[in-house]
Amino acid sequence: MVQKVTFTLDDATVARLRQTAERLGMAKSQVVREAIQDYSARAGRLSEAERLRILKTFDDLVPRIPRRPLREVETELEQIRRARRGGGRRSSREDP
Repeated sequence: MVQKVTFTLDDATVARLRQTAERLGMAKSQVVREAIQDYSARAGRLSEAERLRILKTFDDLVPRIPRRPLREVETELEQIRRARRGGGRRSSREDP
């Protein structure tokens, strides 16, 4: 089924649509249909610039992750859990 619809576009967009249709040898309506299909497929996905920014952030942060033995991390987490249940951690200067 084909429906006729009306859109209001600015002059620059109309010019780009006309140029694209001429360059591709397509009807303007076909250019619009394909553009909508392409945009719909990409909607919600990261742009290339966003993807590169996130990868750079990841590359910057991963080297900052402290390299400690797993057992040491688990011990510290257990101490934190115990302290939270008991009202807080004691500093190393306090007597038990």
